[in-house]
Amino acid sequence: MSDTLALFLLALRTCLDAVPVTIMLTLVSVSIGFFIALPLSVISLKNRSLLGRLTNGFVYFFTGTPLLVQLYIFYYGIPSLEPVRELMQQPGWEFLKSGYIWVLSALTLNTAAYSTVIFAGAIKNTDRGEVEAAMAYGMSGFQAMHRIIIPSALRRALPAYSNEVIMSMHATALASTVTIVEIAGAASYFNSTYYEPFIAYSAAAVLYLILNTLLVVGFRQVEKKHLLHLKYRHGSN
Repeated sequence: MSDTLALFLLALRTCLDAVPVTIMLTLVSVSIGFFIALPLSVISLKNRSLLGRLTNGFVYFFTGTPLLVQLYIFYYGIPSLEPVRELMQQPGWEFLKSGYIWVLSALTLNTAAYSTVIFAGAIKNTDRGEVEAAMAYGMSGFQAMHRIIIPSALRRALPAYSNEVIMSMHATALASTVTIVEIAGAASYFNSTYYEPFIAYSAAAVLYLILNTLLVVGFRQVEKKHLLHLKYRHGSN
């Protein structure tokens, strides 16, 4: 039993060393994905425009295909294209040789697509009274969208968006399939060394649960702060 515990602690330390990579992949992909999704969510509502159709096509592709396939396309497929290979040899473009760039690209665009759906739904369901109040104050359509509709929609989208962030953190485990050593990759390395899959992946599961709990607690605090008015509104009804 003591040997098993010692191995588990060793696996835990091995996986713990990879936690910064998991956090980095999550923070960078979610942050960039958020700023991509915000304008796309507005554009996607204009179904009849060319930009709207292109945006909805982007969303359809990234939400309609497995993330693992997207990861392979970005990590193996795109860098194999002749123009990209030539670009990698040009001064200032050497960073394209890093696998992290392609993994982050896949993770970022994937979460951007799902976030676009979440934000677009929240914008579409904005209370008509809020829009009418903004117009009554003399705001233009752009001002109403920027000052009233989007802030209100983002607050209401918090519960769904928090789930997307958590799923994005879980999705970083797929990076281990393309040699990026995050938590799951570290667990695989430990297993290949000690041939203890249960211990290796149990240690990884513990760390994922800890990160998951931190995200849940953090988002609950944010929701309590920004969705308090909805609680009182529903209570009054």
